[in-house]
Amino acid sequence: MPAAADWSFPTPVRFGAGRIRELPQAIAACGASRPLLVTDRGLARLPMTAAILRALEQAGMPAALFAEVKPNPTGGNVAEGVAALKAGGHDLVVAFGGGSALDAAKAIALMATQARPIWDFEDVGDNWRRVDTSRLIPVVAVPTTAGTGSELGRASVITHEEEARKVIVFHPRMMPDTVIMDPELTVGLPAPITAATGMDALSHALEAYSAPRFHPLADGIALNALRLIKDWLPRAVAVGSDLEARAQMLIASGMGCVALQKGLGAVHALAHPLGALHDTHHGLLNAVLMPYVVAFNRPAIEPRLADIARLLDLPGRDGGTVIDWLVSLRAEIGLPPSLAAIGLADIDRDRVVAMALADPCAGGNPVPLGPDNLAVLLDAAIAGRL
Repeated sequence: MPAAADWSFPTPVRFGAGRIRELPQAIAACGASRPLLVTDRGLARLPMTAAILRALEQAGMPAALFAEVKPNPTGGNVAEGVAALKAGGHDLVVAFGGGSALDAAKAIALMATQARPIWDFEDVGDNWRRVDTSRLIPVVAVPTTAGTGSELGRASVITHEEEARKVIVFHPRMMPDTVIMDPELTVGLPAPITAATGMDALSHALEAYSAPRFHPLADGIALNALRLIKDWLPRAVAVGSDLEARAQMLIASGMGCVALQKGLGAVHALAHPLGALHDTHHGLLNAVLMPYVVAFNRPAIEPRLADIARLLDLPGRDGGTVIDWLVSLRAEIGLPPSLAAIGLADIDRDRVVAMALADPCAGGNPVPLGPDNLAVLLDAAIAGRL
């Protein structure tokens, strides 16, 4: 079991089993006393959420609960959360949950003090400079899944319902002020969610390492995340009570999010429109898409795949071995092999391709994407054809 520790990179982190008990101190350190706890409906019903609210009450920090966050959070969710924050006079947001709750919570904190609509801060060009940073609401992030790593990220993915697309909202100061990483909060997560969120973390590390941009610091973090996921994800899925596996996956998830600032690619460019149009779990989509995208990119990233094969001590030392590992890992943890297998055979291919090409992640793919080759890739993922 990794030792409890405090880190200061990329933001202050309190890591270790049982450290959720330090939430009142973390809130006080931000100069706040009236938190709004943002989560989803499922988590809101669990005893651990009630226990957190009681602990805050006992610490003299009466907290309100906002739990209207969808699995793919929307602009409407964010607006409702902002209204709840203002109505209660809250001075801090506790982001509690998986990637959806964390993304929504960070966006709520950002938008609570903005005059512009959230879509004005889409991660395009210098839009982030439009944010009024004079009185931002602080955030304490508490992840309960090991997947997106959004607790260590500077962006939120929010669905624009009117346009049926996912929008990346970015600002450097969307990074939470403090993170509490308590692996005990992830124990008991159902195996299918553990598997899908774990593959989300893997997709961040793999796409970041494959991205063509030069960023050796992100490369090192991505490789270590891949190593941890190979060793610990199957164990976390198989034995949900394994606290060491949960802790290692929580670390790997955060590392994947730190690494992805280097760039992402076609896995996410396709997953974003598919998730927006069909309300499908993001991590599951990444898990299904990953082997097909790696095979598609292989001619451009073969040396990088050989690095991964050596680091992970795979049977071979080439890209084919990495693809085989992804396929076998996906099967081992019980995830389906194709888009058709998750009900996405009959989709508007042209629309998905057009949306994927417009996604900011498309530009980070090692092989330049166009309508023709992306359509071929999408068809392969639908049919399960490697």
